[in-house]
Amino acid sequence: MTVLQGLVKTDFKLRYQGSFLGVAWSVLKPLMLFCVMYIVFGKFLRMTDGTPTYPVVLLLGISSWQFVTETVGIGLRSIVDRGDLLRKVHFPNYIVVVSASIGSLISLGINYFVVLIFALFAHVEFTWRVLWLPLNVVELYAISLAIALIFATCYVYFRDISHIWEVLSQLIFYCMPIIYPLSFVIERGGVYAKVARLELLNPIAQSIQDIRHNFIAPASQPTIWNTFHAPWAKLFPFALTILLLWFGIYIFRRNSRKFAEVM
Repeated sequence: MTVLQGLVKTDFKLRYQGSFLGVAWSVLKPLMLFCVMYIVFGKFLRMTDGTPTYPVVLLLGISSWQFVTETVGIGLRSIVDRGDLLRKVHFPNYIVVVSASIGSLISLGINYFVVLIFALFAHVEFTWRVLWLPLNVVELYAISLAIALIFATCYVYFRDISHIWEVLSQLIFYCMPIIYPLSFVIERGGVYAKVARLELLNPIAQSIQDIRHNFIAPASQPTIWNTFHAPWAKLFPFALTILLLWFGIYIFRRNSRKFAEVM
């Protein structure tokens, strides 16, 4: 635990070392992206859900997705970046990936506090569903950590993984309902509505939609709970998250003894 605390503090400090604004960038990055996306998609393309809370919902989605990309992006390089330390000090290798993910979790907490301030100014009416928020964040953290563990293992052997993740993350970002409301697609009906519902089977999209629904806008945000009736569909994202986390831990532990030799 002492090693984990030390690595978390070090990682969080090094993340913004040499930057004039420092930790403020953890808030400024999603805010700047939010401004661009809101102007392009909200104002010019008019892809909104028609509610006054849409800007806050958009900011919340971007902040949540920023957490996923940071956790995976920093996590996949963490073993290689800490190679010298792993050769000198003996401790469980997974701690390096977990420490990177906790640093991103701290940034997420800061971003959610900013979202809360925006929500108060937007006169958002909070409901009892906000109590589900910690569980939604745990699910988002679990799926992000699972991907980070898998990619961190692969990155030790294949450095191309970082470039693949950069392309893949952009593809996921524009395919998932983060910068556009899911209700906007569902209302078009036909094939669009079917594809939109299938998006909720993706654990990342499902957890972000649940976070939006429970935190800000329960009346306007479609979720897997109010879109699907079949019990298997509602349980699918959670089962997939558990499966990916198990696989991530399994493949990481199986290869962790060879990391020092390969690096």
